[in-house]
Amino acid sequence: MQSKKTSAAKPAVRVIKKYPNRRLYDTDTSTYITLAEVKQLVMTREPFVVRDAKTNEDLTRSILLQIILEEEAGGAPMFSEAALANLIRFYGHAAQAFMGSYLEKNVQVFTDMQARLAEQSKQFTPETWAQFMATQNPLVQGMMGNYVEQSKSLIDSLQEQMQKQTEQMLGAFGMGGPKR
Repeated sequence: MQSKKTSAAKPAVRVIKKYPNRRLYDTDTSTYITLAEVKQLVMTREPFVVRDAKTNEDLTRSILLQIILEEEAGGAPMFSEAALANLIRFYGHAAQAFMGSYLEKNVQVFTDMQARLAEQSKQFTPETWAQFMATQNPLVQGMMGNYVEQSKSLIDSLQEQMQKQTEQMLGAFGMGGPKR
């Protein structure tokens, strides 16, 4: 019985099949679902994968990008045109892999910070909430300071890695002699 409990505790990945007619079929509920319902799975952190019904190709990333596109086209976009243009400029650039990692880590730090704040706010009574509001700026500044410090660390790491790659590339072409 112990092994059944272990396997039951491990969440199964929900499989959604995408058919050529663009319809999404949730194999867990045996129903067709919308992109909005897939977004809800993301919001509730339910593990899922989207597969092409014919080829079994993983289409999860494509569906997630489609959700982002719909959200951006909606009322309040998250990315400005300048931010999107800068992201596009990284494609094909030597720093493309580093930028993806940098963005992923920064979003995770921000998400973790938001979760900690939400968890702390659950413990607030009206009195502690009043105290929190009175000291909001220092607390928020401290959390943002940690975020900025972690972000700076990631940038420093990115710059260091890019410098090493440049030195290796120049060395391969015989142009990376000692600095004078």
